Amino acid sequence: MNTVAPYTALALQTTCPAVNGMPDTASARAQMRATIERVGRQIRAAKAFVGPDVKLVVLPEYFASSYPAGEALPLWAERAAWAPDGPEYQAVGEIAVAQSVFISGNCYETDVHFPGLYFQASFIVDPAGATILRYRRLVSMFAPTPHDVWDRYLSIYGLDAVFPVADTVLGRLACIASEEILYPEIARALALRGAEVFLHSTSEVGSPRLTPKDICKRARAVENIAWVVSANSAGITGLDFPTASTDGMSKIIDPKGEVRAEAGYGESMVANAEIDVMAVRRARARPNMANTLARQRLELFAAGYAGSVYPANTMLAADGQPFVPERSHFMAQMQRGLAALRERGVLPAEAGKG
Repeated sequence: MNTVAPYTALALQTTCPAVNGMPDTASARAQMRATIERVGRQIRAAKAFVGPDVKLVVLPEYFASSYPAGEALPLWAERAAWAPDGPEYQAVGEIAVAQSVFISGNCYETDVHFPGLYFQASFIVDPAGATILRYRRLVSMFAPTPHDVWDRYLSIYGLDAVFPVADTVLGRLACIASEEILYPEIARALALRGAEVFLHSTSEVGSPRLTPKDICKRARAVENIAWVVSANSAGITGLDFPTASTDGMSKIIDPKGEVRAEAGYGESMVANAEIDVMAVRRARARPNMANTLARQRLELFAAGYAGSVYPANTMLAADGQPFVPERSHFMAQMQRGLAALRERGVLPAEAGKG
């Protein structure tokens, strides 16, 4: 395995302008392109200030569009979702080339195999401008995921595409999307495929106190002996809720759970720190009590994970073809999940009733 020299990672905390209020698709696309161009200028300025060792930049969740606020799935796919080979990815690639950095970000993305749907995708673009990793969010309350079309998705892409890890000159990189930091299974699945640095694009509650997500960032680093580079937005503009509700807390966390750098509020390049991948490799290779990966007894948990709480394939018709649901579908599936917890005895039968 090649040696990885230390390098600087930057969790760029930048404002997210929502496209929800745009009058038409052309306007929404133009605004996204303008946002990408502005972020490119910020990356250039940040690298000039922090220094040439900046090799990795992580951007916030859905940084160019914000999130769908009740739009029908086909409308959001048309207005805000990126095509895998579309102009938005090309624009990000041009920035990566110009600044000689890896860029990780998050967007909504279409797929020709699933017309009318979109997936939330985290990506990594390398300094040559190529998209080298595409991770599609697996747990989402109000957006389609590969799990919702599971059988067809696996038949097309296979399991390695569900949990991708990119082996790069910066180490083995993997993406975790937003609230998925709350799910230890996702980070562990990636770590067991070799991930050493988790790139976490998020848009989360900003608070001077520890939040559940912020606690879990530290936990995922410790559990998996991995670095976490987490970029939050500097607020979302263009929506009715208070802009700074998702602001601050971008940070870089080392494999011991220590925060090496953290941004305050507003647009910021302060969350930058040196990443030492070889420290991860040394820690993972030592036979001691702290080596949680080497001490995993995976067979213990297999039976407990059997069955389903939130079922797969809820967006596949009886003939195995995907369909576009109404937005009410998502809450209905949540109710199914609650019913499954009652059946398992996790929730008392009367919980939540009356």
